[in-house]
Amino acid sequence: MNALLVSLSYHHHNTKQVADVIARVIGAEVRAPQEISPGEVSDYDLLGMGSGIYSGRHHQTLLDLAGALPPVTSRRAFLFSTSSAVMVGDADSRRFQDYVGEINAPLREKLVSKGYTIIGEFSCPGFNTNSFIRHFGGLNKGRPNAEDLARAEGFARKVLAGSTR
Repeated sequence: MNALLVSLSYHHHNTKQVADVIARVIGAEVRAPQEISPGEVSDYDLLGMGSGIYSGRHHQTLLDLAGALPPVTSRRAFLFSTSSAVMVGDADSRRFQDYVGEINAPLREKLVSKGYTIIGEFSCPGFNTNSFIRHFGGLNKGRPNAEDLARAEGFARKVLAGSTR
């Protein structure tokens, strides 16, 4: 399988940690949105796209790339993210899954409109020191942690098997 992860991660490199785990499991190349042209993406059988969550959505650079992709057929994709959201319950809780679905909606809709089948979505907390919260030590210090990265690895194994749903 020819797989690509397009990931944007800065500040604390939370999303990079998740992308690296997923890429290792599925044998994917990891590139930043600015390192790839929209036409190149369709050369891959499997596409993963992810970033930190900013104001309730993926980074605009990632959304812009997704919007510029050419139409495809028979291509699969998955989404991933880290955010400052404090998980309520565990990662499988309905409340957290609803949150993930909501934040992924803009990126998911762009990919589906281009012909991609979304086979899974992953999110976990990430350390955040943006805005005023830096004065209080930030949110989710130490995240993603070993448990989050183990969940990312499990997610990647399901992606490799064909679907996480």
